[in-house]
Amino acid sequence: LLLAVLLWAPWWALHGAPLTELSGDQDFQLFLQRNLEFTRKIRGDVAALQRLVCDTLQLCKEDELLLVRQDLDIAQAPLEQCHRRTFQAETCFSQIRAGLRIYHGSLATIRALLPGHAALVDTLQLDMANLSSNIQQQMEDLGLATVTYPTENQDPLPTFSSQFHHQVGGFFILANFQRFLETAYRALRHLTSL
Repeated sequence: LLLAVLLWAPWWALHGAPLTELSGDQDFQLFLQRNLEFTRKIRGDVAALQRLVCDTLQLCKEDELLLVRQDLDIAQAPLEQCHRRTFQAETCFSQIRAGLRIYHGSLATIRALLPGHAALVDTLQLDMANLSSNIQQQMEDLGLATVTYPTENQDPLPTFSSQFHHQVGGFFILANFQRFLETAYRALRHLTSL
């Protein structure tokens, strides 16, 4: 029995590994390093917007707003493909791109809440579009299946019944986006270690 477990263990560990041809490719590793930095910059910009929402609107603590959140239609973009045991780069990259597209459109809510900081929102949206484009280009270079989304946002923006709900909605859009970015960052970092 011990021998069977020892023989089986290495195969189990490889079950969730990405394609071997990705891990040693120098261009792929360079792509990962550059886009880890890019993701870190985007996370910093989202954190700056979160501080502005806290300072300007006095919305700072998620646990104090959970009851209001139940009344809002603010969804978290899925990234479960990026932290499954059966991790595959293709599906993870596709989910990252889809999530970036969703949050790109949702940031219009933040622009309306913080009109004096529209330049920061615009910069963030440009960086998000560039990150998505980088991922699409890398997927094409690796021969992975890609989906190209139209440039105009097809997802309707959330609607809010009051100004307070709009403010809380903006708070949760940023909180969800920050969690999304943390997962995307961990997935990219995981690929660099393989």
